[in-house]
Amino acid sequence: MLEKRIILELQKIAGKDNVATERQDLICYSYDATQMEFLPDVVVFPTCTDEISRILRLANQENIAVFPRGSGSGFSGGSLPKGGGIVLVTTRMNRILRIDTDNLIAVVEPGVITGDLQDAVENEGLFYPPDPASLRFSTLGGNVAECAGGPRAVKYGVTKDFVLGLEVVLPTGDIITTGGETVKGVVGYDLTKLLCGSEGTLGIITRIILRLLPLPETRKTMLAVFDSIDGAAAAVSTIIRGRILPATLEFMDHSSLQCVEKQFSLGIPANAEAVLIIELDGDKDLVEKQVVRIGELIGPLGLISFKAAADAAEAEELWKARRLISPALKKVNPDKVNEDIVVPRSRVPEIIRKIETIRDKYGIPIVNFGHAGDGNIHVNIMIDRSVPGQSEKAEGAVREIFQATLDMGGTMSGEHGVGLSKSPYIPLELSREQIATMKAIKQALDPKNILNPGKIFPE
Repeated sequence: MLEKRIILELQKIAGKDNVATERQDLICYSYDATQMEFLPDVVVFPTCTDEISRILRLANQENIAVFPRGSGSGFSGGSLPKGGGIVLVTTRMNRILRIDTDNLIAVVEPGVITGDLQDAVENEGLFYPPDPASLRFSTLGGNVAECAGGPRAVKYGVTKDFVLGLEVVLPTGDIITTGGETVKGVVGYDLTKLLCGSEGTLGIITRIILRLLPLPETRKTMLAVFDSIDGAAAAVSTIIRGRILPATLEFMDHSSLQCVEKQFSLGIPANAEAVLIIELDGDKDLVEKQVVRIGELIGPLGLISFKAAADAAEAEELWKARRLISPALKKVNPDKVNEDIVVPRSRVPEIIRKIETIRDKYGIPIVNFGHAGDGNIHVNIMIDRSVPGQSEKAEGAVREIFQATLDMGGTMSGEHGVGLSKSPYIPLELSREQIATMKAIKQALDPKNILNPGKIFPE
């Protein structure tokens, strides 16, 4: 519990209406998508960089933990106030400051919703590609802090590939800028890239300069159904080897298809073992030719059916199975452990089979889908936490899945970050020397460890 004088000082900085201390308000900022909960002592809603700077100076002086938060939609506990302290919510800093159509950049505050920026730049004939599943409610500040990805990462890359510069408040309250409005810039260390994906442990982002692209002329969506996961994986490699780079290559395995079909009866063939959703964008004539070519390339790979959407409405129909996975999962079990492993895309069938073995060993449902183009698989371990032993089974399954992923040359997280949930497993992937180097950076920027403490590094 914070002293009353600290609350009064926070009210002086941010305004009384922007400081919440009532329990019902604190509860709203105590959880994220992990289902973990930690109650903060106070929630503050700053409206400018100067306020954040003053809050951090106060926190540093008084040794109070500060936990940055956007929409709180993360899957790793990265914004959760474990141990209590100040939750600093950036959602009121939500202005799109500038869209520069000459230099193809946008300057935004961290509380801007990702989808809102995409809509705004598309109205100008421009394109911001990163598209996390949470784009209609996640903030750009959170996207940068977690280095969010999405289906279009296979062609366009992830959030860090579009961040040119930042304004950041350090844990001490000092304000710095990194990068700038130019595409090139190699003066000094690349602090912009360091801060992208740092999960709010090194600084609080207050302004973002983003690179934009011209809006593609057209987009075309296809649905390919295969009789084996091997055929679907081979299709991914075959398409790319055929010098076609789709904007999106999403896949669903047999367990996810069964889950959706059982609840929604979409007419998915009973012998379907995997589905690919393929999306192309670019020049209209070229895209039309590539659609035909993809059908030719993947035909011999155990293809059951192949359909290309004629228009946006048909495209939405083809996406329906993928969009219905989450609601369908709720019928399997009430609780979900969601991991986002990555393996080399040629090893997707191998890791899926390994996960199925782990599923059978622990006797709990595991549903897999994700981004086949970059080998990023969302592994959904479905349990009922009210049943004794199920949480322990999930933990055992997660550890074995992580180890199998690493044995195949992969990584434990492609998009969700480490936060609290993956922190215990970090030594599986990173060496003692790697962890020590990262901790040294954290210590240099945050000597009192007040900013998002307890995240990333195992305690």
